Order: sequence, then C-alpha cells, then structure tokens
Amino acid sequence: MDRTELADFLRHRRTRLAPADVGLSQGARRRTPGLRREEVAQLAGMSTDHYTRLEQARGSRPSRHMLAAVARALRLTGDERDHLFHLAGEEPPRNQTATEHVRPGLLLVLDRLTDTPAQVVSDRGDILAQNAMAKALHGDASARPEPERNIAWRYFTDPSARELFPAEDRDRAARTAVADLRATLARRPDDPRPAELVRRLRARSEEFSALWDTHDVAVRRADVKRFLHPVVGPLELDCEVLLTPEHDQRLIVHTARPGSDSHERLELLRVVGIQDLTRG
Repeated sequence: MDRTELADFLRHRRTRLAPADVGLSQGARRRTPGLRREEVAQLAGMSTDHYTRLEQARGSRPSRHMLAAVARALRLTGDERDHLFHLAGEEPPRNQTATEHVRPGLLLVLDRLTDTPAQVVSDRGDILAQNAMAKALHGDASARPEPERNIAWRYFTDPSARELFPAEDRDRAARTAVADLRATLARRPDDPRPAELVRRLRARSEEFSALWDTHDVAVRRADVKRFLHPVVGPLELDCEVLLTPEHDQRLIVHTARPGSDSHERLELLRVVGIQDLTRG
C-alpha cells in the first residue's frame, strides 16, 4: 500500500468536485475548492476520522468494500477506480464478474432525482448507492453492516425488514427476490458471490431454502409496490427498474401518481428526509 500516493490522489480528486456534482447544497462560502472531508466520508458511509487519516497518509489499509465506496463518493471513472485499488495494494475488480463500481453518469442521475426514492442495486441485490429519498423510505443502507446491505439477506434474516410491506404482499415479495437471485446465479456462473449468498441464505432461512427449491426464475422489472412507512403511512408507488448495458446494476426508481394520496405522502417523506439529514 502506497499511503503517500493514495493520500495525494484522494485529496486531488476531492478538490475537483463541487457539492452540486454529488447532490449537495453549496451552503456557506467555502475557503477551499471541492468537497469537505466530512462530505466525502458521509457519501462513502464511513467516519470522517477514518477518511481524514487516509488523506493524511496514516490510515490503516482500507477494505475492498471501503475502496469501492470511496470510488463512488468521489465519482471516479473506471480507470481512476482501478488506480485507487492499486494504490491501496489491492487488485481492482475484474470485468467478468459484476462490479460494485457505479459509473459517475449513473450517480449523477441518482443525485438529480431529489423528489423521488431512487437507488442503485447490483443484480444480486447489494445496495450500492441511495439518494436521500431512498434513505428516507428504506433506511440508510450505508449505516448497516456490509452483509445487511443486501436486499434478499435482510428480507429473509431480519423480521423488521418485512414491516415496510403489507402482510398480504410479503409472500409475493419473497418469491420475487428468490426468483430474481436465481436468474442472476445462472447468468454469472463464474462469479462466486451469488452462489455464496445463496449458500448462506439456505443455511439461515428455511423459507428461502423452500422457495429456492421451487426453481422459479424471473428478472425483477417494473412493478407497483405498496409500503407501510412508519412516519408517513401507506404508500402505493410505481417501481421502474432501469438496467445498465451489462445488466449487472439497476437504477430502481419509485414514483407516485400525481394527485394521489401517495403523492402527498411522498412529498411529506421528502420533507422528513431532509430534516433527518440536516439533524444528522
């Protein structure tokens, strides 16, 4: 690990970004160009102290997951992301398996969606990036331990994850998650990560194991979903799923029909979400 070069690279990439580039407000006048360290840390889901130590060439060796998170926060290109991994003494992700790197253009779209929940999810269900509205609806995935950032893992291992859905919709949601994961496993036979996720889920959840044995297959696409939000109440939202060219990542956007009760509640959720971020 080349701490000096890594620190220099992080500093330069941070100073080239404006708050608007990552969906943040400009706020008070800034003495120096670029993002603040605490803003990068927030976007990467890590502590400010941890990120600061990296920029000061005195941090411990970051994990691969943390490197991917920093690459997303700094809006690195694929080549820049690979360089970041090399500086940290890690091999960058290979193209033959699904990548956790979200392209800057996709993150830009995510940041522009300020009034509707949107998140980028890998094809095996790992939440890679969320806008403020998605955090207000689903919870902040970056605040959870890494295994719990997977949608299927949380749904089948954490009973609280199901409370966001009406009881009569939960069986369908479970079957959809399993069928989509099976399609991913078949599409990526050389990637060990989907198979490992299935192995852990079968060992942990009898429900998942039983559904897996039905061999249902279905790629997750556009749908209508109902939510029971603890603050704003019931929501019925149109779910649009946009695939990347490689089909290894999805931009999932939830919208409410104009004039509906859900539209009014979604606007209330936007206000609540902004207040929560301000307090945090």
